[in-house]
Amino acid sequence: QVQLVESGGGLVQAGGSLRLSCAASGRAFSYYAVGWFRQAPGKEREFVAAVNWSGSSTHYADAMKGRFTISRDIAKNTVYLQMNSLKPEDTADYYCAAKAGYYSSGADTYTYWGQGTQVTVSS
Repeated sequence: QVQLVESGGGLVQAGGSLRLSCAASGRAFSYYAVGWFRQAPGKEREFVAAVNWSGSSTHYADAMKGRFTISRDIAKNTVYLQMNSLKPEDTADYYCAAKAGYYSSGADTYTYWGQGTQVTVSS
C-alpha cells in the first residue's frame, strides 16, 4: 500500500516558479514509477511528467518540456515537480500517482493517487 500527499501548490504570477512535492509512505514506494498529472476546471486530467523508480529516466508531455523538471529523492520517499516559466494555462489541480513497473502517460495505469494540490497562475 502506498499513500501519496502532494504539497507546494499556490498562487504565482505568470513567469514565476513553483516546486511541487509528492511525499509517499510505504516501503515499496522506491520501486514504483511516479507520474504527475493535472486537471483544469472543465477539462480532462492530462499527463504532465513521469519518472522511473530510480530517477534515472523521465518523460514529459510536450507542453512541459523545457519548463518542468521531475525528480525523486529515494531517501526521502519524495518526488518533486519543478515548474518554471509558468503560464496561466498551467492553472490546474496537480496530482501525483504511483504504479508498479515502468512509467506511463496513461492515468488509468496508475494505482495510487494523492489528493492533489492547486496551482493558480495569474496573468
